[in-house]
Amino acid sequence: MARTLSTMLELGTTAPDFSLPGTDGQPVSLADFGDKPAVLIVFMCNHCPYVKHLSSALAEFARKYEEEGLQVIGINSNDANNYPDDSPEKMVLEKQLAGYGFPYLYDESQGVAKAYRAACTPDFFLFDKERRLFYRGQFDESRPGSSIPVTGRSLGQAVDALLVGKAPPEEQKPSMGCNIKWRPGNEPDYFG
Repeated sequence: MARTLSTMLELGTTAPDFSLPGTDGQPVSLADFGDKPAVLIVFMCNHCPYVKHLSSALAEFARKYEEEGLQVIGINSNDANNYPDDSPEKMVLEKQLAGYGFPYLYDESQGVAKAYRAACTPDFFLFDKERRLFYRGQFDESRPGSSIPVTGRSLGQAVDALLVGKAPPEEQKPSMGCNIKWRPGNEPDYFG
């Protein structure tokens, strides 16, 4: 399990728009959710142990906060040619098995991941109603193999603050996970 940390994109950054196919084949764009007070973009995939570790908690988290106005959008940017477990076909099954009620989109070009400076799976980006970055960081302190329960506490505190008009959490710890599986020759330049 290769551990990669989030790049910690600068707070206040405007969310890049996108239009990507969902598991039903229909395109979904960020603009589709213009009426939502908060949007959470999660770069994720099907096979990563870090994503699997929190998948059921993420599904429940999304259901809970959807009632309060949060829109969750999952995006898989992994190279499905070299990692067939992350293919769009397998994403359909993963969405059902994990119980994701939110759109799960495929970023075949990997351009959306690059626009967000995404680095790992999972990588969380929480935006306010103006689509400015409010939080980027970990779901919680739990990791695969740890005895710490999966709670979504870190992300939950940020969503709670955003939805009631408070300032972003001062401490934002990077998310950690597997690196995004870039197509050969398509690696981003933001890793130095």
